[in-house]
Amino acid sequence: MTDRKITPFLPSGTSQDAHLLPGPKSVAPTVKNTQDPDGCEELSSLTDVRKDQNILQRTTGEIEEDTGSMLYDGEIYRSLGSDQTRRQREKHAYLQQLQADQACDFLLSDSKFMTWVRATGPQELALVGAMGCGKTMAMAFLVDELIRQNQMRQAKVCYHYCQDDETGEVVCIFSTLILSLLEQLPGLKKTFHEWYQQTTAPGTVTPTANLRELEEFFGIALQSLDCPLFIVLDGLDECDCTSQRLVLEVMGRLMQKSPRLRIIYSTRPAEPILEQLDGVPQIILHSTTERDRLIVDKAVEDRLSHLSQDVRGLVKTTLSGLAQGSSIWTKMTVELIEARGITALGPMRTFLDNIPQSHPGKLSELYMKLLSKYSSNCNGDQKLAISALEILAVSRRPLSILELAWAVALNTAPESITTTAGLAELVDHSRVLTVILPFIAYVDFSDLRKHQVRLVHQSVKEFVLDGFSTHLSTSSGLNAAEAEVPIPGRRAAVLEARLLDICIRYLSLEEIGSEELFTPEQAAILELPKEVDLFGELEGAAEYDPHCTWEVWEKNTIPYDLSDRCFGELFVYASCYWTEHLGTTSPHDLPELKRIEHICHAGSTRLRNWTMQNSRPQCTIEPRFPFDASLYDPLSIVSLYGTPAVLQYMIETSDLEGDSFLPRPAMGAAEQVLRWGDPSRVRILFQSHQTGPQLCNLNFFRLVVNVWSPRDHRRQEWYEVFDLIDDVQHLLIGEGWGCELYRMAVNMFCKPMLRRLMKKASTSPKLFEECMRANLEDSLTDPMSWTVYVDAVMRMQEEPNSEEEQSDR
Repeated sequence: MTDRKITPFLPSGTSQDAHLLPGPKSVAPTVKNTQDPDGCEELSSLTDVRKDQNILQRTTGEIEEDTGSMLYDGEIYRSLGSDQTRRQREKHAYLQQLQADQACDFLLSDSKFMTWVRATGPQELALVGAMGCGKTMAMAFLVDELIRQNQMRQAKVCYHYCQDDETGEVVCIFSTLILSLLEQLPGLKKTFHEWYQQTTAPGTVTPTANLRELEEFFGIALQSLDCPLFIVLDGLDECDCTSQRLVLEVMGRLMQKSPRLRIIYSTRPAEPILEQLDGVPQIILHSTTERDRLIVDKAVEDRLSHLSQDVRGLVKTTLSGLAQGSSIWTKMTVELIEARGITALGPMRTFLDNIPQSHPGKLSELYMKLLSKYSSNCNGDQKLAISALEILAVSRRPLSILELAWAVALNTAPESITTTAGLAELVDHSRVLTVILPFIAYVDFSDLRKHQVRLVHQSVKEFVLDGFSTHLSTSSGLNAAEAEVPIPGRRAAVLEARLLDICIRYLSLEEIGSEELFTPEQAAILELPKEVDLFGELEGAAEYDPHCTWEVWEKNTIPYDLSDRCFGELFVYASCYWTEHLGTTSPHDLPELKRIEHICHAGSTRLRNWTMQNSRPQCTIEPRFPFDASLYDPLSIVSLYGTPAVLQYMIETSDLEGDSFLPRPAMGAAEQVLRWGDPSRVRILFQSHQTGPQLCNLNFFRLVVNVWSPRDHRRQEWYEVFDLIDDVQHLLIGEGWGCELYRMAVNMFCKPMLRRLMKKASTSPKLFEECMRANLEDSLTDPMSWTVYVDAVMRMQEEPNSEEEQSDR
């Protein structure tokens, strides 16, 4: 700026030098005034001139300062990028409109947050949560609260929202933070100007595009601070891996330079980030029904206030129950309702009933974008992601990190892999979780065996079941065969069959059939006598709790550890849940029956291992239920757990006389079904030409009478079993065992069998003779028993039973 000499206006007759302030020894000029002998008027005029001079000097200084500041601002905004700051402010203003403050209030009372905000030294904090759980909303809330709470302390707050664009690049992050700090501390602008001029050299990259130079200035600024500085950095997981690492490294070095610096990050629970944040306190943003309700209420009142109170109430209640902690799903669903324009209660109820099957289109687009991003548009990574998401979509419980990784590895492994040792070499759990990170709920990477990996929201499951790989086949180059997308409605069945195939293939690995599940010491524990004093008080016994879960009940039982065995990480899930997947699979989708026969081979170590594990899903020495492998073979397993169609398919196609089956497979299967399964399945065995001849005899009906109990909750299914007596009426007479069956029914007080026999006897003289023969023989050999029989039959005839009458109509 060019210096200019400014001459103040003075009254006439005054020297041009009179405006100069006298030095220590100067003498004020004397002006003669004939009308004022004391010179008062002249002194008054001189005082006014001096006042004017001071004002002009101050004004000149302010003008020069403002002009310099304007020049600094231009340089600062040009070099650091004013557009990015504007975008950050717009983003924050947008979030302020959406955020439900009450849903975030709990953060202010969190002990980790309170420690962080009150710290006297440098401190970091991390807010960790799954995709769409409201992390960004929570961070915007914290920005406003930090500004409000620190107005008296003059603390400064700088924030930055990272997204999947240039805002997630490390240089952009620090440029925005520095610019925000300069706007709050104008005195630092001159410092920035001087630093910028000193570090700018001809032919070099501008300092503000160099991370090292930005870190240098940030350090200079922090050292001059005399107040706390809070940095709020949202979406660290949106940055690429290099930017994530550099941000955390630079922040770590800056904290060493400033005891007043406090930083809070938000991120998804990505393993690489959490490893770098090791030691940093973390607040886990879990979903709660109350938080879901508050977020839904806010969204509905903001976007659907035009609806009646009844309709709004219905929307709030429904969405609160479906939100499952997903704020992004809530937001997009409310927007979809607004776009549909539904206002009446009936149509709204119909629409909401179908919400789980019709997630908003924008949400699908978001999921597709995230899937492409996290798989890096690489066919290999996309296939890996598809496999993992399909497994999670139909798994019966949350999987452990290692279970999922082993399942994915086996699903993509060549057929030459036949051992758990060989499969272990293909497992890469970090890569698997990386490609599906946005789609899973929070996971604790410190416990790889915890059953915790699940899809983040129902809408993700629907996205997978709706055939998301259809879109991938066009966007990533996957052909139709690779995408393998079935017609709508069959997608879930195909994925169930695929996971069934994975489980069967895993149980077919060599070690599962050659090694014993329990060590000799563990087997010895199983042989210990179970002595119980039925009439004494059990010390430490707990009161019966009808709501107690198996997990709680087994908490204090003796566990066993498979980690040092050769069974691998998927053995527990495959053993416990392959039968459930079998129960949803049709013959069309079923893996080859020979493979099922292989893992169920009668008397095999393989069958014994997985059945023992099946009854111990929490790996406890004591089983939850008896599962004696010596009583089972492929037919009995399929009879218990397969669909009726699969059972019929096995009966018709398998060699039931082969060495995989027990000597009398139909009778063995019937007994297990009557004891543990659906008794109506027995009809399939009984009426089949292949298995029926084994059951059309007295031994089978003796089994029926002995196993039946009046307290069995499967009463309706049992009626179909007793009705089988209709198919053997000719044998009751021809082979003469009607008498024995009648005697057994009376002896066991089996009312359903007695009713049917008496009904048949009332229309069949020969069968009546058989029953009377039993009565006559018993009356002669044991008169007391005869009296009991007569009394029992009379009581059965007198007792009404509407259900029996319906079945006998």
